[in-house]
Amino acid sequence: MRVSDLNSQPLSPLDGRYQSQVSDLAEFFSEAGLNRARVEVEIEWLILLADSEYFEVEPFSSQDQAKLRDTYKNFDSDSQAKIAEIEKTTRHDVKAVEYFIRDELEKLDLTDKAELIHFSCTSEDINNLSYALVIKSAVEEVWLPKAQELAAKLLKMARANSELGMLSRTHGQPATPTTLGKELRVFEQRLLRQLNRIENQDYLGKFSGATGTFAAHLAAKPEVDWIAESQKFVESLGLQFNSTTTQIEPHDWQAELYQAIAHSNRILHNLATDVWFYISLGYFKQTPVEGATGSSTMPHKINPIRFENAEANFEISNAILDSLNQTLVTSRLQRDLTDSSAQRNIGVGFGHSLLAIDNINRGLDELEVDRVAIRADLIDAWEVLAEAVQTVIRAEVSEGKSNIDDPYAMLKQLTRGKGIDQESLLTFINGLDISQEAKDRLMMMQPENYVGLAGKIAELD
Repeated sequence: MRVSDLNSQPLSPLDGRYQSQVSDLAEFFSEAGLNRARVEVEIEWLILLADSEYFEVEPFSSQDQAKLRDTYKNFDSDSQAKIAEIEKTTRHDVKAVEYFIRDELEKLDLTDKAELIHFSCTSEDINNLSYALVIKSAVEEVWLPKAQELAAKLLKMARANSELGMLSRTHGQPATPTTLGKELRVFEQRLLRQLNRIENQDYLGKFSGATGTFAAHLAAKPEVDWIAESQKFVESLGLQFNSTTTQIEPHDWQAELYQAIAHSNRILHNLATDVWFYISLGYFKQTPVEGATGSSTMPHKINPIRFENAEANFEISNAILDSLNQTLVTSRLQRDLTDSSAQRNIGVGFGHSLLAIDNINRGLDELEVDRVAIRADLIDAWEVLAEAVQTVIRAEVSEGKSNIDDPYAMLKQLTRGKGIDQESLLTFINGLDISQEAKDRLMMMQPENYVGLAGKIAELD
């Protein structure tokens, strides 16, 4: 059964339940955001042509240029509504933008230059530059700052806990101790590497006509160096010029970007699962949120929902970004429209990633390190010192200070699958045929200080 008054409700949780957490992306990835960019590209091309003196028209005055640029600088819901209304007739989004600008020229009494709107352009000339502009702005102004905020938070936590000894769990089993700070620093460094790639991403644009040949340009004005003019125009928008294309810019730069975003997502997904385990081990205490409910039946529970939510949203984001990565780099011959439909979902991929990052940021803010629990888990794990003992014996044998045969096997027999306490390990060490200096060094070791250079690694610049 349909309930008619519900059919206008948001279909996507990004536009409903989670709208407040991802709304900054809507400025760029919404239909209105894309149309604003299209208007900018069309108007800037119009101004460049009028100023070029290739055509027998007067250049726009500085006042008229300012008024034209206000069309995209002040683009609002009314502007979007006008374009949407025009598109009902044109059934073509870019043509609707062209007619919208023609109407603006008429209002400004500048119709003598109307035929220079969209001059020698195919729709993809406008679209590829518009997508590059909105993606670049969304990454640099919204997604990247949020990811960098998370990296900075991880760095702060890593340094605050750089010396806090913690039991490692390779394969889920007790292993050579580390520090909490070092483990957090691993994620911070992994993330930073991807963020550096994203920060230095190229954003390419083409502006060469219907099949990338400048044929219409040359037919109208054969004396003009259209490659140079197009390069100047594309670079004036803050993009890199791609001179060699079909009708479309091949989207390889987009694939590279989405790979890096997806890789960042996977690193942070790994962080979310590890923090989830640390919470379950009691290493982190969750701060109760006033009025919040963990379970509808078990009043005591505080569930790690921020990290679970992040996992799910990273996975959804990657499903979309991976699909875009594969779809966008293939176009039949000189053009097909698979990219047109696919690119309308770019914002969805970014939205789920941003939502996940926001959840991790909030989740980390709601955690408190339980140093007592971490130490209690480590202090009785004397078996992890078996590595140190057998390695010291190996060094002693190599230096001619001991004749012990196969020290690894000896320690394996003592500790594998067994729990040993401090007294039994010290008795074993004391009975070894090794130098007194080596014995003294081993006798001083405890699980909580057997962390190597972990503290130093956590503090590295």
